[in-house]
Amino acid sequence: MTNIIDELEWRGAINQQTDSEGLREYVETNSISLYCGVDPTGDSMHIGHLIPFMMLKRFQAFGHHPFILIGGATGTIGDPSGRTTERQLQTMETVQHNVDSLTRQMEKLFAVDTDNTLTLVNNYDWTHNLTLLDFLRDFGKFFNINTMLAKDIVASRLETGISFTEFTYQILQSMDFLHLFQNNNVRMQIGGADQWGNITAGLDLIRKKEGADAKAFGLTIPLMLKADGTKFGKTAGGAVWLDPEKTTPYEFYQFWVNQDDRDVIKYLKFFTFLTKEEIDALEVKVETEPHLREAQRVLAAEMTKFVHSEEDLNDALAISEALFSGNVKNLTSKQIEEGFKNMPTVETEILDQNLVDWLIELGIEPSKRQAREDISNGAISINGDRIKELDFIVTAEHSFDGKFIIVRKGKKQYTLVKLISK
Repeated sequence: MTNIIDELEWRGAINQQTDSEGLREYVETNSISLYCGVDPTGDSMHIGHLIPFMMLKRFQAFGHHPFILIGGATGTIGDPSGRTTERQLQTMETVQHNVDSLTRQMEKLFAVDTDNTLTLVNNYDWTHNLTLLDFLRDFGKFFNINTMLAKDIVASRLETGISFTEFTYQILQSMDFLHLFQNNNVRMQIGGADQWGNITAGLDLIRKKEGADAKAFGLTIPLMLKADGTKFGKTAGGAVWLDPEKTTPYEFYQFWVNQDDRDVIKYLKFFTFLTKEEIDALEVKVETEPHLREAQRVLAAEMTKFVHSEEDLNDALAISEALFSGNVKNLTSKQIEEGFKNMPTVETEILDQNLVDWLIELGIEPSKRQAREDISNGAISINGDRIKELDFIVTAEHSFDGKFIIVRKGKKQYTLVKLISK
């Protein structure tokens, strides 16, 4: 495919466009500069945030120039899009902390320092010196209250209420589009489906300021829903974060590898840079050999490498294989910490003790009789080794780096024992 629009259409990545024919014609003959923004409402993005930014990467691959906007200004206000209640305002210190965190995350994901075809900007830079009178005269004058009230982002809040602060959010986002249009020749804004009202408000401001013939475009990405109708990106444990401290690379890998057969091809199209031929081949595998889950494993590998690293992917694969096979002895202490994060864990300083007594002390076995029975039957493994000797003594030599001992009871009942100093 030679036109990025054809690429996006094949991937099912276009929801709404303001001028589909005009955009197709423009990108056919021009390198377009475009942007997408994220507000620093937290100190990490989750996988839902990634969707429009993956689109920026696709434009970049076709020779266009993406801008990533961190909302250091808009983040202090709060976007009412997709919400039924007011956001809790954050302190300026918290906003700045989140800005710094998201900036580092974006720099890592998109190699900003080494890539001169991608630019990172912060809207605080062009708004923090703006006076209230300048805001009202230079921008507020161009916004019709009736039009603002009709936008879904505001109309949906009229019954429950919306503050003047959040009501003006669409003006601030429109100012971003205008600033980037005037100063960086940015011609398009992309965003999630809930950003349509904000994007079109920006286009209206550009045409009022720059003339009706100003070439500017808006595009939104479809709302991502799973086959069962629930929102993509949520798990029983909450959001799937890009920060490895919040969601470990192993947990991240497992999220993708456990996707439903009905969703996996859609996610391969949205999130990976595999070709149409590669994805079509995986689609055949889903239909003919679903038990192998090859499409899921490819998706999980591609995403873990992109968000984390090849090394983190290898760790995730090692942990997955070890837990599946029960052969955990070759894991590193780092891999154990990651893979056993959500498994039953006990802390102890007790070592050099008979295994029967040790298991009872840690609460892994309820009685000496049960402990002896399980050991004799080969149901107890220490660090992957089955122990059948009733007089076995647990020592520091049985630990990983003096930090952990892994006890398995039966086939799947793991307990991570953390050793603490006396």
